Amino acid sequence: MFTASVLAKKTNLPIYTVRYYTRVGLLRPSRQSQNNYKVYHASDVTRLKFIVAAKDLGFTLAEIQQILHDAEHGQSPCPLVRKIIVERIEENKRKLKEMQKLQHKMERTLKDWGHLEDAMPNGDSVCHLIESVAEIKNTP
Repeated sequence: MFTASVLAKKTNLPIYTVRYYTRVGLLRPSRQSQNNYKVYHASDVTRLKFIVAAKDLGFTLAEIQQILHDAEHGQSPCPLVRKIIVERIEENKRKLKEMQKLQHKMERTLKDWGHLEDAMPNGDSVCHLIESVAEIKNTP
């Protein structure tokens, strides 16, 4: 048995991460009867490594909680894990397309700004570069 700080060192995580995961119920230490300190077990190292691996794959803490709950209640969490990953892949593909569109728009805009000079705000204009994009967009 060991303290939160020892668990943090064993897993190379900040102590506040261990404490936060404990507070939200992902880790459930026992209490020492003589001083009421929270103590962690070797199984918590494994559990914490699982949590970190799941986070690295993009799972939310709520999803990790559900996965752990399923496993603790004798249900295979694998179908849920696969479903979530499939959804994330599709979501990421959509986001990547949006980011590519934004990147191209920014590059075109920068090129268009090449002939425009810098200007000072004049009360009607804050930055004529950005406003020129709004004018183009709002032109019929």
